Amino acid sequence: MTPIEIGLISVVAIVLLIYLGVYIPVALGVVSFVSIWFMRDNFTLAMNLLKIAVGDSVMEYTFATIPLFTFMGLVVSKAGLGSDVYEVMSTGFRKVTGGIGMATVGANAIFAAVTGSSIASASVFAKVSVPQMLKYDYNPRFAVGVVAGSSVLGMIIPPSAMLIIYSFVAEQSVGDMFLAGVVPGLMLAVAYVGAIFVMGRLTPKFVGGRPADEFQPLSWGEIAIKTLPVVALIVIVLGGIYTGWLTPVEAGAAGSLVGLLIALLRRRMNLRTFWEALLETGHITAAILFLITAASIYSRMLGLAGLPNELGDILANSQVGFFQIMVIYVILMLFLGTLLDTASIILIVVPLFLPLVEPMGLSLVWFGIITVVGAEIGLLTPPLGISCFVIKATLNDDRISLKDVFLGALPFAAVMLVVLILLIRFPALSLAILN
Repeated sequence: MTPIEIGLISVVAIVLLIYLGVYIPVALGVVSFVSIWFMRDNFTLAMNLLKIAVGDSVMEYTFATIPLFTFMGLVVSKAGLGSDVYEVMSTGFRKVTGGIGMATVGANAIFAAVTGSSIASASVFAKVSVPQMLKYDYNPRFAVGVVAGSSVLGMIIPPSAMLIIYSFVAEQSVGDMFLAGVVPGLMLAVAYVGAIFVMGRLTPKFVGGRPADEFQPLSWGEIAIKTLPVVALIVIVLGGIYTGWLTPVEAGAAGSLVGLLIALLRRRMNLRTFWEALLETGHITAAILFLITAASIYSRMLGLAGLPNELGDILANSQVGFFQIMVIYVILMLFLGTLLDTASIILIVVPLFLPLVEPMGLSLVWFGIITVVGAEIGLLTPPLGISCFVIKATLNDDRISLKDVFLGALPFAAVMLVVLILLIRFPALSLAILN
């Protein structure tokens, strides 16, 4: 077989193995290693490339952002900042139709800016927001749909693990990726709030709910106390990166320290919870390191096979332009999103399309935002829909089925698709802060 044929078979094999439940890095790493061995008929070469892939991942200085921001997110979650932000948002939206849903979106957007995890957002707000919406007679499907839809903000608004993973795969600055994610993340949050407003008037039965008349508003002092810690973290992390005072690694370290101090002052952190946060940080960091290492040898396998160049030649000969390439790219991500998680999509698809996008003079930072937003739609679509599964598992309520979660999340997946189209059509939206 030719290297091209081996490369094609390898990509298909990786997707099938992941779909069958094989651990993603194992599928990427093993198939890529064996493919290199077969292509060059040289076991030593395959071993050397594997050693290089491991060394590149471990020795990369910016990799330190992953454990630091992961630890910060876990500490902030344990400190109860998510419920505080939600309570403040509920005060502002309590008498608006669909107001608790809007409050959930706003709280998720702010919470995302200090956690960077859609899974953390889904689990926190499934416990905090859904019971409140059910209390005020909201449609259960709408209640879980809002939480599922807004939870994806955690992967777009920085600090985001997916933006970090993309920055490693595409060799882009983590700081640039973080800053580029701010405007698209805010756009998506505003679009969600607007969609809830429209649904509340066009499809009131789907939204349901009644005004929270008996809700006691918070005083300005209480609002300040509950929001000041979150604002401080956002200013330190994103403000430090934007002004250039802090590198992403230093911002992660500063944010982790401040988050830990907040948890200690709130008496939400003891030796046991601190140890749990450290252990979970270690588990997540090791998993991401394994992913990046596997992606590195996968990229080298694709290069040896010449698959990206072959794909570029095919598209060039067929005179496919920018618009057609982006349509193909988005459709491919939407399809894979029904089968794979976001990290898998980024690791499999990006190395194939980067050689096509770069010669066009397009920003790889912008391309990363498009990739993450497109792949995140998969968190809301069956059969995988990780956020939907997390919400169902967190609620553990027999009245709400997994089908209800998916159907409730469907309108928000559609809103994400509209925002994605706008980001593709107007690249300046993603690069506004960088310019």
